[in-house]
Amino acid sequence: MQLIGMLDSPYVRRVAIALQLLGLRFEHNPLSVFRTFDQFQSINPVVKAPTLVCDDGGVLMDSTLILEYAQALAGRRLLPEALPELQQALRIDGLALAACEKSVQIVYEQQLRPAGKQHAPWLDRVAVQLRAAYAALEQEVARRPPPMERGTVGRAGVSAAVAWHFTQALLPGMVDAQRHPALAALSTRAEALPEFQAAPHGEGTYRAPA
Repeated sequence: MQLIGMLDSPYVRRVAIALQLLGLRFEHNPLSVFRTFDQFQSINPVVKAPTLVCDDGGVLMDSTLILEYAQALAGRRLLPEALPELQQALRIDGLALAACEKSVQIVYEQQLRPAGKQHAPWLDRVAVQLRAAYAALEQEVARRPPPMERGTVGRAGVSAAVAWHFTQALLPGMVDAQRHPALAALSTRAEALPEFQAAPHGEGTYRAPA
């Protein structure tokens, strides 16, 4: 399999970490949806990151759908079976993905649109949504922290940790870390794991741990 996309995307990084947790081998091709658009388009005409090229040449996209395929391929899931635990894991996953979405919207608006054309009321609304997602996520993580030890890490923990790291790295000061101690602690534990270190946020390439 080949994972296409940059690790500065929280969605690509989410998949890269989860594939490792599932024990699936893959190659990483860090193509940019901006700088290497044509090359990316030759693989996936939609140019959506992450893209997964399966062993049979089939092309999948969207991080959650890729993870559904990966879990089926590995024969195990990164979600709990019991209904109460599953409900909380899916809530954490959803909140984390909402935080990713709102963070990316703000980053794109600030970095791609000229300052004079940025729509301040829209940015303010997205910032409110972002902070609301993290406030709810902090409550869930503080109430029942997702497992973050080797062999126990699930999809919810990966999503929450990746989202938090992305927002703190790209939008410093937008979400106060001191008001989110449970998320900050979760992120610290996660970033120390080999699977996270093998796929660090940024423009690098995934390297399988030795």
